[in-house]
Amino acid sequence: MGKQRANDPQGMRNKVLDVAEQAFQSQGYHATSLGDLMKAAGVSGGALHHHFPTKKAIGLAVIGERIAQAVRQTWIVPIHEARSAREGVRTVFTTVAAELEAQKFVRGCPLNNLAHELSLADPDFRIAFNIIFGQWQAAIEQAFVADQQAGREPASNVASDFALKAVALYSGAMSMAKTAQDPAPLRICGAAFEADVAFAL
Repeated sequence: MGKQRANDPQGMRNKVLDVAEQAFQSQGYHATSLGDLMKAAGVSGGALHHHFPTKKAIGLAVIGERIAQAVRQTWIVPIHEARSAREGVRTVFTTVAAELEAQKFVRGCPLNNLAHELSLADPDFRIAFNIIFGQWQAAIEQAFVADQQAGREPASNVASDFALKAVALYSGAMSMAKTAQDPAPLRICGAAFEADVAFAL
């Protein structure tokens, strides 16, 4: 019998995205070369370009697949599972703060890290980031509207404003936590969602 080829194109693609995601977060997109990625992933130039013809294609895949999934897991799923939008937002803040305290370092929000670096570099990157921010805000807004319909939130409050403030507060708190290497800003900002009066719209 002939030799069976051990060929796993999807596994190779996932490996490239694994190392690219790690490298872009730890050292930045612009500071990471294709050579760095090939070496870390253990792939040849031909194999890399078979899946990703350009470095930009790798960046867009990391944003659209890995970072979008991270936002879903960290934010969108907990919001859907919470009893209210406010409780869900508060839970995310406290959960992430606890994880960072256990980890003992703060790398920052993956979405914000790359958005700060790449939003002005290329309109395709900006569109990709805006899609994720839009999905993130939409999940919170939908939960808030459901709360209003159930009488848990005043009908006069604007759901889209609540969602935007939650995302912006988290993004700012995470940036401060990264700079200080201290998750305290997340705990302090998360406490703003403890009661309606504490986070008036």
